[in-house]
Amino acid sequence: MKLAYSPASPYVRKVMACAIARGLEDRIEKWTIPTTDPALATVNPLSKVPTLITDDGVVLYDSPVICEYLDSLGDAPKLFPADGPARWTALRRQALGDGILDATQPRRREVALPQDEGRRAYIALQQGKVSRALDVLEAEADSLGDLTTIGEITIGCALGYLDFRYPHEPWRPGHPKLEAWYARVVKLPPLAGTMPPAG
Repeated sequence: MKLAYSPASPYVRKVMACAIARGLEDRIEKWTIPTTDPALATVNPLSKVPTLITDDGVVLYDSPVICEYLDSLGDAPKLFPADGPARWTALRRQALGDGILDATQPRRREVALPQDEGRRAYIALQQGKVSRALDVLEAEADSLGDLTTIGEITIGCALGYLDFRYPHEPWRPGHPKLEAWYARVVKLPPLAGTMPPAG
């Protein structure tokens, strides 16, 4: 398998964390490529990472699809639970973690641009989404496990991205249970083996 890869992308990190959890990381060739490279657009019309080319030549994107594909390979315990309440909880938590990333990534661009009323309002809107999501996760922190579901992996990647890109906006104050959970799971192989580059 070949993965269009950027070491700073939290969505790529999510895919690689799933690969590690499933014992598949050695089967993935990392294709480090900027999203502006025309070669990426030839396989993914959205020109985004992550993009996975399977051993059969099938092209998959984006991270929820790729992670579910990886979950179909090998014999390791499934990250996507079978039908029932546990599945819906895992998928909802994946959506919550992805939502934190979706609200956080574009804000980096906006902060760097000249600030007018509209841009400040947009930034505040995105900050509100992240703040509310963190409050929900704090309320659920006691039920979070050790990266055994796609939801937990996605949440771990989202919190790590907040640390990576927004250290000046610490998320830990007011979220002691979530902080304790993250301190435990960040040492586990799926997150420890996919830390974003320093600096």
